[in-house]
Amino acid sequence: MTTFDQQLSAPFKSLNLKYRKLMGQKRPEELDLKERNRREWSWMLYDVGNSAFSVAISSAAFPAFIGIIASTEAQMQLGWFNSLSSIILAVLSPILGTLAEFRGYKKKMFNFFAIFGILTTMLLAFLPTNMWFTICLAYVLTNVCYNGSIIFYDAFLVDSVVKERMDKISSYGFAWGYITSIVPFGISLVFIYYLGMANPLGYQLCFLITGAWWLIFTLPMIVDVQQVYWSPKPKSGVFIYSFREIASTFKDIRKYKYAFVFLIAYFFYIDGVDTIIRMVVPYVQSVLGNEIVDTVILLVILLGSQIVAFPFAILYGWLTKFFTPIRLIQVAMIPYLITVCTAVFMQNIWHLLIMAVLISSSQGGIQALSRSYFAQIIPPEKNNEFFGFYNVFGRFAAIMGPALMSLIGWLTGIPRLTILAVVPLFVIGFIITLYLPKNATAIDK
Repeated sequence: MTTFDQQLSAPFKSLNLKYRKLMGQKRPEELDLKERNRREWSWMLYDVGNSAFSVAISSAAFPAFIGIIASTEAQMQLGWFNSLSSIILAVLSPILGTLAEFRGYKKKMFNFFAIFGILTTMLLAFLPTNMWFTICLAYVLTNVCYNGSIIFYDAFLVDSVVKERMDKISSYGFAWGYITSIVPFGISLVFIYYLGMANPLGYQLCFLITGAWWLIFTLPMIVDVQQVYWSPKPKSGVFIYSFREIASTFKDIRKYKYAFVFLIAYFFYIDGVDTIIRMVVPYVQSVLGNEIVDTVILLVILLGSQIVAFPFAILYGWLTKFFTPIRLIQVAMIPYLITVCTAVFMQNIWHLLIMAVLISSSQGGIQALSRSYFAQIIPPEKNNEFFGFYNVFGRFAAIMGPALMSLIGWLTGIPRLTILAVVPLFVIGFIITLYLPKNATAIDK
């Protein structure tokens, strides 16, 4: 596949370059400082918007809401619903990623998934509370839309940021997402607390606030960020062509060996990260019980962890001046391993606080540097297709962890042991990263 300029014969390159600039479709290196800052901030602000969903829906309020309207057992069954949404995404991601290579497709698909995700998040507030299973199915839909938008958002990093700034901007996106997510979540906590922790209305208001926040900070992305790398659209058979492109990429896997070795490592360690994000509330409530840690304390701790994550995400971006991204990714896995190995022995609120700080110190760094590292080792004209694979590996990974936790809980009847399912995921991911070169910043040949 080729970039826009490469599609054109030499006599027309200059004319079409002027057209692309007129339409605001400049490549990042063609932008002046003001334009570059505007596009970078518009891209980062989507992290600000979608992080509210990650905290309220994926990690905190929604699992607690299910526990109130159903039971603690139903909370633990969220692992199955998370796995279902991951299966759907894993099937769709490579197809969506390949389709997004064509001119105009990526922005349209991003807009669709983001807006539909926002609407379905708000829909959670209006479904009858006596239909918890239906609410969980709606959660699957909104989770698919949220993660679908992330496929295209991550791929837009290549369209929005020059290579030498990718680590920094990717880290800043996560950092600002963490610190600003305390605003909608903090407001929601006030409603939840004063309406009563067992009152579903407070959580329903949280869903509405989350959707509104997500919408506001999606608008700059919609307005300012455009696709500047694309492939010529086939005259017919777009879907058939997309499958052929997927097959072609796998056939040429030897050309991109570092990218695929990284994806295998990513498959394992990001499963551990996502499993902890999604299952922390049901796990802690199952292990400690409400007599030790009630819902409001747990939600406040999660709120505080977002504040802790902010400076560490910035720190990881700054450390790329001195260390390679892959080494920092390896360092970020260590606090996760310590946390999951000791979580089995968790007895009180202080242990939970220590665990929250350890996870917060690494979460932003490992996510941000994974995204930017991958963006630097793939061909820019195939960034959508490769980020489709990136999300396939991430989504398939997210099937394994929650399902294993739910399975261990079902087989043993001991919730405390379920966290052990996460340990080998980080160990395997760490070992595979040792086979990646320190300075893999170009496409492998």
